Amino acid sequence: MIHTITHTIAGKELILETGKMAKQANGSVFARYEGSAVLATACASQDSVEGLDYVPLTVDYNEKYYAAGKIPGGFIKRETRPKDREILVSRLIDRPMRPLFDKGFGREIQIVPTTISADQVNPPDILAIIAASAAVHISDIPFGGPVAGVRVCAVNDELVVNPTYEEIEKSLLEIVVAGTKDGITMVEGGAHEASEELMVKALEKAREVIGELCSLQEKLRDLAGREKLPFAADTHSLENAGAIRSEAYPQLEKACFEPSKESRHDSVRAVKTALAQKYAAQLEDEFQKKLFGALFEDMQYEILRSSILDRGRRVDGRGTEEIRPISCEIGLLERTHGSALFTRGETQALAVTTLGTVMDEQVFDDIEGDKRENFLLHYNFPPFSVGEVGRLGTGRREIGHGNLARRSLAPMIPSKDEFPYTIRVVSEILESNGSSSMASVCGGTLSMLHAGVPIKKPVAGIAMGLISDGSRYVVLSDILGEEDHLGDMDFKVAGTENGITGFQMDIKISGVSAEILQKALAQAKQGRLHILGIMNETIKEPAGTISEFAPKIVTLRIDVDKIGALIGPGGKNVKALCEQYSVTINTENDGTVTIYGRNTKDAEEAKTAVLGIVSDPETGRIYQGTVKRIMEFGAFVEILPGKEGLVHISRLSRQRIAQVSDILHEGQEIPVKLLEIDKMGRLNLSYIDAIDPDGASPEDDSGGRYHDRPRPPRDNRRRF
Repeated sequence: MIHTITHTIAGKELILETGKMAKQANGSVFARYEGSAVLATACASQDSVEGLDYVPLTVDYNEKYYAAGKIPGGFIKRETRPKDREILVSRLIDRPMRPLFDKGFGREIQIVPTTISADQVNPPDILAIIAASAAVHISDIPFGGPVAGVRVCAVNDELVVNPTYEEIEKSLLEIVVAGTKDGITMVEGGAHEASEELMVKALEKAREVIGELCSLQEKLRDLAGREKLPFAADTHSLENAGAIRSEAYPQLEKACFEPSKESRHDSVRAVKTALAQKYAAQLEDEFQKKLFGALFEDMQYEILRSSILDRGRRVDGRGTEEIRPISCEIGLLERTHGSALFTRGETQALAVTTLGTVMDEQVFDDIEGDKRENFLLHYNFPPFSVGEVGRLGTGRREIGHGNLARRSLAPMIPSKDEFPYTIRVVSEILESNGSSSMASVCGGTLSMLHAGVPIKKPVAGIAMGLISDGSRYVVLSDILGEEDHLGDMDFKVAGTENGITGFQMDIKISGVSAEILQKALAQAKQGRLHILGIMNETIKEPAGTISEFAPKIVTLRIDVDKIGALIGPGGKNVKALCEQYSVTINTENDGTVTIYGRNTKDAEEAKTAVLGIVSDPETGRIYQGTVKRIMEFGAFVEILPGKEGLVHISRLSRQRIAQVSDILHEGQEIPVKLLEIDKMGRLNLSYIDAIDPDGASPEDDSGGRYHDRPRPPRDNRRRF
């Protein structure tokens, strides 16, 4: 049976439908919003596994090119591996939903939202969040939702809900917010130095709409919901749990407060290993071993949280608002264009900036339309950064953290007119113990300044945490990995001294109040300003010159009607210039010409040649010409591509010569001066060697007689 419900958001109708498509899935919802549509399905495996200590959830958002009436570009004409955008949207769906699944269910869960219609006006990602939650909520999969998502933008001093692509492009602030009817659980977005007050207003606006959308999904469940499946039977309990806890707890209270991550890890492991040996016979059972490990994590959870709430003491001894020691270095790598090492406590990022040309821009081919990007940031998180062994590669985490760092820096990147380079920043995480993405923001700023990129303002980032027991809460600045793992919130905020540029928040409890958000944002601002102050002591302004190893770029603008002359038939002219000066020349439709050379000399000489081609000949100007033809009465010399003039035999020398070939030969390059452009447009030239130092050329008295002035003979001239 088909069930349909509708709801109006920002004057547009949202339609949720089930019972028509993909009926064999545990749950299926077809969602439409204007011309965009997403089909979301949710499936669970048949068999359950007892004792799982994680939620085996996979979210695979995907976009079909046919949704926008397109055929994939390149040689492979079908959708292949997920694009970065699809991975980022998958994370937007996964992060607010994952905490609402219970590990006790014990079955693999797969959510597949598919964009099958895209009007290229309304972004489908928000629709995918709503459809995915609705598909799970009406299914037989146990779920603590529903969850809803909404995008809010600040456009022309007004908060706009679910804006179009055009409105997003114009916005000062863009946030995607997800949550339950009880409160916000996830925030992600960027801004152009937005204030903390505007951020809170946008979150409150989003909270209202999220409540409406959750109620809408409840209505759909009332119409089409299935009875929830039972959890996996849990028949196991840890033997001797009381004795193990009594013995381990006081030892852990000491071990958890060692000064460094490594020493804490070693001390906790020593306590755990000693007790494991004592109860070795019991722990031969696999379930007992899992429960033993879970007990230790629970004890660490209690110790960390009670210490912060009761005594304001963190595991590394800091106060709740204290930032770890920070050091900044630049110029570590000689051959790179810009490099910086940013270290905050036990988190360290090596950021490297590379400058490229327009040919290095990232080209995107997706359902939003083709576009190019000249600022790239890639984040790498090798296993050695946490002292582990593992495979190198780029996973969803790397793409997500890199996108957050890039979004935080992007508003401060100069325009292509100001700085016509493609900029690539790579952040190599060398150590990690809390907020490596924010370290990437700080390191990226330093490395770009070192590379001479004229960013508008330095950007720094900080991660905030939260410990709450319902009646009390403490907001933590610059959280550690343990505080992220065992805490209630991970709120990353990046920005300049004037405002916020990027943020991401994940909340593990049902929601946070406006009071907590305001305190977290105010505390984050204090921390951000502190970090910026330390960064500015190392480098505050961009380097005066770029690296000698970077490509040299020269930009000029020509008349649009001269583009054809520059390019030439079949690209003949521009190809010849590229070959002659060892450069690459790119021409835009608006008349912008960009020249990329290996060194400044090549680029500047090519610029002079381009100007020569697109400029009209000027009387009195001296040109470096090429002899094209030798005639009895003179020589035709090309002074600009396709523009020739005549040097009459009488203007080749101050002495009488028998024939032109005594002075010139074809292909010879000579300096000539344009004496006049006659009524028929013909160019009359004079060989520069035949001109007086004061610029006067020889005159013909009468009938071809010359002024005979004595001058030293030249090797290439005949003497009379």
